[in-house]
Amino acid sequence: MSRLFAAALWALAVFGAHPGLAHEGHDHGTEAPVPAHVGPRAEAASPTFELVAIPRGHDLVLYLDAFASNAPVAGADIDVETPDGFVEAKAQEDGSYRLAAPWLAAGCHHDLAVTVKADGIEETLTLDLDLPEAGQAMPAAGAAEPSALLTELRNHLGHQGLVGAVAGGFLLGLATIALMRSRRALPALAVLALTLTLLVGGAAIAHEGHDEPPPPVNGAALIEPTATVFEQARRLPDGTVFVPKATQHLLAVRTGVTAEAAYRRTIELPGRVIADPNASGVVQSSVGGRLSPPPGGFPNLGAQVRRGDVLATVTPPVQAVDASDMRQTQGDLDQQIAIVARRVARYEKLAPSGAIAKTALDDAQAELTGLKDRRSALDTLRRVPEDLIAPVDGVVAERAATAGQMAAPGTMVFRIVDPGKLYVEALSFEALEPGATATGRLPDGRTLTLAYRGAGLADRAQAVPVQFAITGGADGVRLGQFVTVLAPTGGTATGLALPRASVIRSEGGAVVYEHVSAERFAPLAVKVEPLDAERVLVAGGVAAGRRIVTQGAELLDQVR
Repeated sequence: MSRLFAAALWALAVFGAHPGLAHEGHDHGTEAPVPAHVGPRAEAASPTFELVAIPRGHDLVLYLDAFASNAPVAGADIDVETPDGFVEAKAQEDGSYRLAAPWLAAGCHHDLAVTVKADGIEETLTLDLDLPEAGQAMPAAGAAEPSALLTELRNHLGHQGLVGAVAGGFLLGLATIALMRSRRALPALAVLALTLTLLVGGAAIAHEGHDEPPPPVNGAALIEPTATVFEQARRLPDGTVFVPKATQHLLAVRTGVTAEAAYRRTIELPGRVIADPNASGVVQSSVGGRLSPPPGGFPNLGAQVRRGDVLATVTPPVQAVDASDMRQTQGDLDQQIAIVARRVARYEKLAPSGAIAKTALDDAQAELTGLKDRRSALDTLRRVPEDLIAPVDGVVAERAATAGQMAAPGTMVFRIVDPGKLYVEALSFEALEPGATATGRLPDGRTLTLAYRGAGLADRAQAVPVQFAITGGADGVRLGQFVTVLAPTGGTATGLALPRASVIRSEGGAVVYEHVSAERFAPLAVKVEPLDAERVLVAGGVAAGRRIVTQGAELLDQVR
């Protein structure tokens, strides 16, 4: 049974696809079909302007854009030579121009001459507007489209006449034999037989007198040829994208004309933001101890500090053995101070009478002063903590301070960085042009201007570390942030420069969209190389003088 079913489908496919059976006078070529939802329109272009005219009821809507950039032209004076004479088009709020055109109801072909005056330029564009004959039906807005497979099959069978009926009968016979042999495929075969019968019968009926339009349903009048047709962006079978002018204005699609030139060759390097060694510093504890906040408290992250500010204090801990030794030393000093103090007092009484020499009194007094200084220094050692002082001006980039925390010697407590002086360190596998200006691209799309500062002589992971200074604005840049560095190598490359927004990355490679006509865009596979943070160099796939989408390419790529 499965073989009979496969044979039936094979016969249907061969019959429907065989070119020798096509009906006489019908062309089944391969040219791209026009979207069914697109109404009549006309377009014209010059090196300066691009114009699209679309009938809307009894009005004619004009969309005027700059040819090179696809930007809407505002404030233009537009005069249209129509069958009723010259008519001025009025500017609308949506950027279009509109004029009354009651002659659209008559249909037929119209040659229009449009005079455009804008920005000191005057040009005349001609439009060929083809409309359906009066009374001919047009697809209504939002009308459902039949299945492409069933439509194609019905058209093929309808064009066959008697041959189509015989083929349908043959297939129906095969289905009947299969039903007699097995009932398990009854539902599928029954549907197949019924479908083929309806298609063949309906096609044969439709074929007779197919030159006459179908009568109105329930007395309803046919849709006027100037009726508004719902239009939307759609990807066509040939891969191009149809986007109405109104949608282009809404999406702000912009283009640029490609021009070939020579550029300095650049390479992309992975890098990260580091601190300028001459404008940053760390605050460390020289002795182990307990951290304590200064009178104003620990500075917060991002707080501005000045050189010499006390950021924290460290109180060294006193062990039990050390405390015992210190108490013993204090006791010895106190005893010596008491003995020397009595000697000084005795010498002061005897010195006036000459019983002792004046020098003996002076020596005793000096000894007493030294003992008191030693005793005071010992008390200070136990009570005064170490101050942690900011070494440079800047902001607090890192903080590891908590009240009561024990800090070991050499522990980094604060990192101070000047946010206006930052570096970018990158790893390069190629020799760079010394002293050249590079650019950096952040993950959020922002760009940085970088100045070459030097390269290391020691390899790091088989690459040479290269440092650049951020010379432009560095607002919002953080330490450790990853940056893509685009640095010149000293060589040159020839190609077309395009904004990075023009290139769409896909599984098949890089793609750009060419503006082939007023409302059509064609995807082109290209080969690109890095040029700088905002542009890429197209090395192949696009010729010079083409209009390439520079803004809105991602939106066009989403059209299905």
